[in-house]
Amino acid sequence: MGAISKNERHSVVYGRKSINFSLFYCNRKTMEIAVHPDSTVIVKAPVQSDIAIIDKKVIKRARWILKQLNYFKQFNPKTPDRCYVNGETHLYLGRQYRLKLTQGSENSVKLSRGFFNITCRSEPTPDIAKTLLNQWYLKKAQIQFVESLDLCWQKFNGLGIGKPKLSIKRMQKRWGSLSGKGTVTLNTDLIRAPKECIEYVVTHELCHLKYHDHSSEFYKLLDSVIPGWEKIKHKLELSMV
Repeated sequence: MGAISKNERHSVVYGRKSINFSLFYCNRKTMEIAVHPDSTVIVKAPVQSDIAIIDKKVIKRARWILKQLNYFKQFNPKTPDRCYVNGETHLYLGRQYRLKLTQGSENSVKLSRGFFNITCRSEPTPDIAKTLLNQWYLKKAQIQFVESLDLCWQKFNGLGIGKPKLSIKRMQKRWGSLSGKGTVTLNTDLIRAPKECIEYVVTHELCHLKYHDHSSEFYKLLDSVIPGWEKIKHKLELSMV
């Protein structure tokens, strides 16, 4: 069903909220409303549909749309700006550690007694500390995320779906995502969260292998493989502020 008109930007008002959406007129019989992880709302309507009717239907689904938008906001990283100076706290697997910058014979990061001990060959600067710590985070993420995926996958073995590949990178808007080709991508910064929160995000994305949207069937599957996920999600939100 190809769109036969250009993307049109529209908005409707629901209570005190404005809902912005992109409208496409398509060769289809019914109207479709989709909310995407990047918080865009896409409406596909039959050709010749009256805009007043479209707006009315969007308003009718407004509570659901706002619920989906709020849901996706929970996955937005809320990392405050960091200065990478002595004494500043940084997270690793849900625990706070303070930075201790020193000059030494090699560039290294070691975790010991509540501190990130960052050693620099040259005089330590915030930029060097940031680079070294991010490299350390990435190495730890590569190990931990594989372990989390292997652990979570055990609950999906009998669903008749193939185990996805894993990709790790920094993302601005999401803690995790699933590509159309079935690759689970996890945000490197997720290594800062508690292990159970990492496993929650992995499990969420694995559920999308079976159900691509956030339908009732999706939530039934999520409930069955990780009971009480709402509390873990809330813990993720709080721990990463």
